[in-house]
Amino acid sequence: MRNLFTLLFIAFCGTISIIAQNIQSPSEFLGYDIGTQFSRHHQVLDYFKSVAKTLPNQVKLEEYGKTNERRSLSLAYVSSEENIKNLETIRENNLKNAGLLDGNPIATDVAIVWLSYNVHGNEASSTEASMLTLYKLLTERKDLLKNTVVIIDPCINPDGRDRYVNWYNETKSTPYDIDRQASEHNEPWPGGRPNHYLFDLNRDWAWATQVESQLRLNVYNKWMPHVHVDFHEQGINEPYYFAPAAEPFHEIISDWQRDFQTQIGKNHAKYFDAEGWLFFTRERFDLFYPSYGDTYPTYMGAIGMTYEQGGHGMAGLGILNDEGHVLTLIERLTHHTTTGLSTVEIASKNASKLNSEFAKFFDNSNLKYKSYVVSGNEDNLNSLKTLLNKHEIDFENANSSKVSGYKYATGQQGSMNTNSSALVVHTNQPKGKMVKVLFEPNAKLSDSLTYDITAWSVPYAYGLDAIASTSKVSSTKLMERKALQTLNDAYGYVSKWNSLEDAQFLAELLKQKFKVRFTEKPFTSSGHTFDRGSLIITKGDNTHIENFVSTLNTIAQNHAQPLTQLNTGFSQTTPDIGSPDIKLVNKQKVAVLSGKGTSSLSYGAIWHFFEQQLNYPLTSINTDNLSRTNLDKFNVIIIPSGYYGSVLNEGNMKKLKDWVRSGGKVIAIDGALRSFAGKDGFSLKYKSSDNDSDDDNLTPYADREREYTNQLITGAIFKTKVDKTHPMAFGYGDDYFTLKLGSTAYSLLDGGYNVAHLDNTKVYSGFAGKDALSNLNQTLVFGEEPMGSGSFIYMVDNTLFRSFWENGKLFLVNAIFFVNNNAFEL
Repeated sequence: MRNLFTLLFIAFCGTISIIAQNIQSPSEFLGYDIGTQFSRHHQVLDYFKSVAKTLPNQVKLEEYGKTNERRSLSLAYVSSEENIKNLETIRENNLKNAGLLDGNPIATDVAIVWLSYNVHGNEASSTEASMLTLYKLLTERKDLLKNTVVIIDPCINPDGRDRYVNWYNETKSTPYDIDRQASEHNEPWPGGRPNHYLFDLNRDWAWATQVESQLRLNVYNKWMPHVHVDFHEQGINEPYYFAPAAEPFHEIISDWQRDFQTQIGKNHAKYFDAEGWLFFTRERFDLFYPSYGDTYPTYMGAIGMTYEQGGHGMAGLGILNDEGHVLTLIERLTHHTTTGLSTVEIASKNASKLNSEFAKFFDNSNLKYKSYVVSGNEDNLNSLKTLLNKHEIDFENANSSKVSGYKYATGQQGSMNTNSSALVVHTNQPKGKMVKVLFEPNAKLSDSLTYDITAWSVPYAYGLDAIASTSKVSSTKLMERKALQTLNDAYGYVSKWNSLEDAQFLAELLKQKFKVRFTEKPFTSSGHTFDRGSLIITKGDNTHIENFVSTLNTIAQNHAQPLTQLNTGFSQTTPDIGSPDIKLVNKQKVAVLSGKGTSSLSYGAIWHFFEQQLNYPLTSINTDNLSRTNLDKFNVIIIPSGYYGSVLNEGNMKKLKDWVRSGGKVIAIDGALRSFAGKDGFSLKYKSSDNDSDDDNLTPYADREREYTNQLITGAIFKTKVDKTHPMAFGYGDDYFTLKLGSTAYSLLDGGYNVAHLDNTKVYSGFAGKDALSNLNQTLVFGEEPMGSGSFIYMVDNTLFRSFWENGKLFLVNAIFFVNNNAFEL
C-alpha cells in the first residue's frame, strides 16, 4: 500500500509539473517574441486570463473596475495552491494584524507583495514585464509562492497606455528606427503618460480624484500589502534606479522600512552585478509627498518603492542613447522582470519579519498630535469626509465647545470655538500615521532638494479652520444629516454661495434653463441676511418653467441644497430683489484651449473639472484652429497653463483682444500669464528680483544645485489678502490660503482689480527659498484687468492643480459666471 501511495504521489506531482510546463509563455501566447512589439491592453489581459484558466488553483483574476474609456482594471492573485485556497483568511488575518479588522490575528509567515505596472501610459515596458513576471513566478520561481501572495496589477493606466501603444504601432518603421529624430520617438500632444482626463495618476493616490485611483484604493485597502512596487521609466540615458530611496524621508517612516529598502536594493544589485547592468540608488526619488505609488503605501505600513528603467515614451522598440547604446524594449522589460522577481524573493526570505514589523507600524502612541479638529462651512466639511472615506479613515463630531492647540489660521498656538458639526480626526486609529501626513500643518523636511511639492495640509486645501491638539479631543459618532424641507410656493428662493456644491447647483439650474440672479451686495429679507454671491431664483423670472416650484424642489433635493424662501421682493435692508445690484447670471458658453502649447495636465484638470465636478458644458478648441475659430460663439475662453509663443502670435493676440473689448472674457491660468505680462496694452507686469548677484557665479559647481533652491518655491502655502467685495471673491472671507507652485511673481495691477494678493511672505507650510520669498511681498495672486466691455482674468496660482485644492475652485467659477457680468449673453 505504501508503494502504491508513493507511486500515486509521484504521478500527482508529475501532473502538476506538466500543467505548469503547459502554461504558455507570453511569446507563445502572443505570437511574437515579447519585447519585439508593444502589446495592447486586451492582449495583456487575455494572457492573464489564459494563465488563470490553466492554473486556477494558483492564479485568481479579479476585475476591480473600468476606466473612463471602459477598459478593464484587473488584478491577478498569484500564490501556492494552499495560499489561494486560504486567500480570504490570509487577507483578513493581515487586516487583523494591523488592527483594521476586529479579532485576534494568527501568527503567519505569508508576505503580501503588490506589483503595480504602467501608471504612466507611455512608460510601457513594465506591462510587458508583468506578463513575463507572472510566467516566471509560476515556472522558474514557484518556490517563492509557498509563503508569498503576489498581487499583480498589469496596467494601472490602460487608457494612457493604449493611447501610446496604438500611436506607436501605427507610426513606427519596420524595422524600428533607432534615430531619436524619427517620428516614432516623438509623441504628439498630449502623449500617453496621463489617463483619459490627462491626470498624472502617480500624483493621485492620496487625493483619488480619478476613477482609476478610487477603484484601486477600494481593493488596496482590503489588502494592505507588506510590499508595494510602482514600476516606471525615466529618460533614455538613465541607468536603472531602485531602492533605497533618496532623502527626504518623511519622519513617520520607520527604521525598519528604511533598512528593508536597503536589503531589497542589495538583493537587486546581486542580479544586476551578475549581468554587468548599471543602476543607481539613493538619488532623486525621495519619500515625502504622500500621493505617489511609493509614499502612499509606505504611509500605510508597506515597504513602498519606485523602480525606474531608462526609456520612457521616447524609446519605442529601440533607440540610440547618448552613450552609443541601443536601448531596446527587450532590455527594459528584462530589467523590470528581474527586480520584480527579486522583490518577491527578498519578501519570501523575510516574510515573518515583514508581518511583525507591519503590525508594529500601526502603533501610533508616539505621535505628537492626538486629534485634529476642523470646522467651517458644511459643504467643505462634507468634501473632507468624502476624502477620508476613500482612505477608510475614521472621524467623529466634536463634543467640546472650545479646543486649543496649533491654530492653522495663525500658524501658532491658539484656540478655536467649535460646535457639534466640527469634525475630529484622531490619530489613535490604525491609520493614524496617514492622518498625521494628511493633516499635519507643516511636514518636517530633512532636505530641501525634493522631487515634488512640499505642502498639502488638508485643512488649508479645504478652506477649514483647524486646531492640531496634543491631547485627545472629546468626540462622538457623527450626527445624521437633516433632511431638507419641501419648498412651498413663494415669491422666490435664495441659495447660499460659498462652495463648489453651490456652483454645481447653479450649473444644474442653468442647464435646466432656469433664470438665476446673484447679489453683488449683502441684503436682509424675511429675517435672513444673505452675503454677496447668494443666488436668487424668483417665480417671476421663471414663468417659462413648467411646475416651477416642484421642479426647483427636485433639483434642490438632488443636490441637498438648502433654499430660503422669500415672501416679497421688498428687502428689509437693500438691495431689493429688483435692484440693479442683483443681476441675472448669464448662461455662459465656455471654451478652453487645448493642443500644442497647452500643458496637458492643466488642460486635463479643467476638462475634468467641467465634466466630473461642475457638470457644465465646455468646448475644447485646438490651438491649431484658433485663427479659424469664431470666438463670437463663446462668452468665456480659458487658457490653461502653457507656452503660447507661436500660438498667441500677433494675429491671434489681436483677435483675442478685439473679442474681449466686445465683451468676451479670458481666464489665463498660471504659465499662460507669460503671454500677457509686459506686453503692449496689458497692465500685467513681472515683478523683478533684487537678488541678482555676480556672487552666484562664484558658487562651486558641486554646490550650484543646492544653492539654486534659494530661488525656488516647491509647493508652499501662503495666506493671501482677499477683496471679498469683488465678484471673483464672492463666497470667500478676508483671507485665503493659496498653494504657490513656483517663484514667478507679478506686480499688483495698476489698471485693474487685485482680487487676492500677498501682503506678507510668511510660509505656513512647505519650502520656499529665501531669495524667492524676498520677491513675493505685494504680488498678485488673482486679478481682473478690464478691457473695453470685457476682461482678462489672471490666476497666478492654479486652483485646479491636481484637483485637490478644494477651497480654490470657487474662484474659477466666480470668474466664469460673476466677473464682468455685463458681458454679452449668446
